Amino acid sequence: MNQDDEPIQEHEDPLEPKPDTALSADSDRSELEEPLASHEEPEPDSDATFLQRWLPHPMLTVMLILLWLALANEFATGGLVMGTILGVLIPKYTSNFWPERPTIRSPQMAVAFLVIVMWDILVANVQVAWIILFRPAAKMRSRWIVIPLDLTSPESIAALSGTITLTPGTVTSDLSADGKSLLVHCLDVADPKAEVDRIKTRYERRLRAIFP
Repeated sequence: MNQDDEPIQEHEDPLEPKPDTALSADSDRSELEEPLASHEEPEPDSDATFLQRWLPHPMLTVMLILLWLALANEFATGGLVMGTILGVLIPKYTSNFWPERPTIRSPQMAVAFLVIVMWDILVANVQVAWIILFRPAAKMRSRWIVIPLDLTSPESIAALSGTITLTPGTVTSDLSADGKSLLVHCLDVADPKAEVDRIKTRYERRLRAIFP
């Protein structure tokens, strides 16, 4: 056989991937894409209504508006507008820090509770003013009282603490480590036990019906 008749040997193209190599490259690529897909941000809830987006916590909005008006110590259009702006923006931009929206059993009872608190604030303002103006300091009956709690949810305990503090003449000073009692300072109280019973009957009993 002549040298010209020798069979020509095929040379593999070094740039052409082998089937196994191509398969392994695809699997490596998919493994890299999986963790990236797992870190994708969830799409916003398109089913949320306009009110749910701008009023994620309606009761907090109402409480902030009332608190702003109480701090302003007068009812004016500018104060109402400013309180409304704060009442809308603060819950909206802090809603991500709330684990879940508080459950309210009866919105009607919540509204009635707010009316009672507003009335008590007005009455307490007059009482405190009378004590400061006409009662000698030596006859002031300031007391520390401990209120045992039947409330268990953080929202209801916070509502009770805020109610006591908003009412002139009483200030919530501390919550026990086990969350079962409040330490309250009273400007003037004749019977500490009667004051504890009044707070539990007038405020805590209603909050137990509002919050689970």
